[in-house]
Amino acid sequence: MTDTIRVVIADDHQLMLDGLRQGLDSLPDIQVVGTVVDGAELHAEVQAKGPDVLLVDVEMPKVTGLSAISRIDDLPPTLIVTMHAAEEYAATAREAGARGFLSKGLPLPQLAAAIRAVADGVDLFESDPRVLDAYSAPQLSSRAEAITGRERDVLRCLVQGISSTDDIADELYISQKTVKNHLASIYEKLGVNDRAQAVVEAMKLGLDRDWD
Repeated sequence: MTDTIRVVIADDHQLMLDGLRQGLDSLPDIQVVGTVVDGAELHAEVQAKGPDVLLVDVEMPKVTGLSAISRIDDLPPTLIVTMHAAEEYAATAREAGARGFLSKGLPLPQLAAAIRAVADGVDLFESDPRVLDAYSAPQLSSRAEAITGRERDVLRCLVQGISSTDDIADELYISQKTVKNHLASIYEKLGVNDRAQAVVEAMKLGLDRDWD
């Protein structure tokens, strides 16, 4: 699974589309890279964006979601997300190449878990539903995992408004030189140039999950 799971959503209900995008983009390991409101547009969007996972509604104008995914060569892992719960839709979705069939009423954490699972190669049609338990928590990127515990302490100080080298050193009972070394390492690992950027990137990556 890649560090950030890139998702394209196809749904003709703008409010649903906006809600899904906002919710998924709030997670540190999932990024919505494209949206379409018509199945006819999906193939071009997949080619342009190269997503890791597709979320596709069944009913859309011109070309339905199931017809759209059946026309895509090298179909990315696909979840059909719909208001319909009839078993025949699920069977058709599987025949079209989807990896799972989900209700639009599914809570965001469960939807995110399903996205992580199919991105990791899981076929939800063939798996025990409990498999999603292993994917319930956001997956930190390799950059985030590289941040040491002490570097997280420094980042936490920055978020709490303790920004000067002197104050961070006093807060953590370390030398100013050690603080500077930690900051230099943080900048390199996160690909940023200053303290403000480091805080923003840390929060995007989910490093603040355990912060008070």
